[in-house]
Amino acid sequence: MSTAIAARVYQAGEPDVIKLEEITVADPGPGEVTIRHTAIGLNFQDIYLRSGLYPMPSPFGLGNEAAGVVEKVGQGVTDFKEGDRVCYAGGAFDAYVTRRNFPAARLLHTPDGVKDEQAAAILLKGMTVEYLMHRCFPVKAGDSVLFHAAAGGVGLLAGQWGHDLGARMIGVAGGADKCKLALANGYEACIDRKTEDIAARAKELTNGKGVPVVFDSVGKDSFDASLNSLAARGYFVSFGQTTGHPPAVTGATLQKMGSLYFTRPTLVTYTADVNDLRASAAMVFDRLIRGVVKVSINQRYALSDVVKAHSDLQSGANSGSSVIIPG
Repeated sequence: MSTAIAARVYQAGEPDVIKLEEITVADPGPGEVTIRHTAIGLNFQDIYLRSGLYPMPSPFGLGNEAAGVVEKVGQGVTDFKEGDRVCYAGGAFDAYVTRRNFPAARLLHTPDGVKDEQAAAILLKGMTVEYLMHRCFPVKAGDSVLFHAAAGGVGLLAGQWGHDLGARMIGVAGGADKCKLALANGYEACIDRKTEDIAARAKELTNGKGVPVVFDSVGKDSFDASLNSLAARGYFVSFGQTTGHPPAVTGATLQKMGSLYFTRPTLVTYTADVNDLRASAAMVFDRLIRGVVKVSINQRYALSDVVKAHSDLQSGANSGSSVIIPG
């Protein structure tokens, strides 16, 4: 048994509802290991939970991506030993802690050549890009791809990944600086949502045809622009809602706008099978080690500054990826 510092939310709301407290961590049970965290990933889904967009019974923890070191091994665990560098993305939300127990079956070895901060910053976002662009809509060379929030953590990885696949990556970002960042990370063009008509520019960039796929994590505010950017028989892939849930999509709308497809996938579904989880993570780490993609850790926060971390991410002040350092 040991102790840890943990972030807890007793009532959903704004960032200041997050409280730090000392907790007791039991010895790992069968099939579990105790991990001492060295880096924790910060993701928008953490905001969905904290704000109440994804309802949770109170009190609850935040975060489901981290890297660290195995401190103890439970009965029946054979793939990991004390001292192993490990990482994970997914599972129960409670990564904003200095140490925790975690099921070994969903745990991954952090490869040699990958730093803990890199693992915590890239794994969830990288696996999101993998399933979106390989299994949800298999992107191929020559495809024009419209990707919202192109200067965010997922967006920057998607630009690099898509460029490597030979796709024509078209980003959407807010402001000249963020557009410039996207252009430096694999995007051929980047539409400034603050000053440009997204759909009109998407059509202009594709000779009036529209794009075959839109990857949209913004939600309500970008819904109409995404629909109107698509070519006939195009795919609207909605994988987030930073501005709130998109409106309901009717069959008649999809029919009239060109026999469109609409899907709302999640990483949870695409990595539910442990073999899919490991294969997806392997693709991410392979590309990172080979230099095909790089992770831009543009913000680092102490665990004691978790309220500021959420405020910055929620306000759109951040770019690239952010990590929380436990201390």
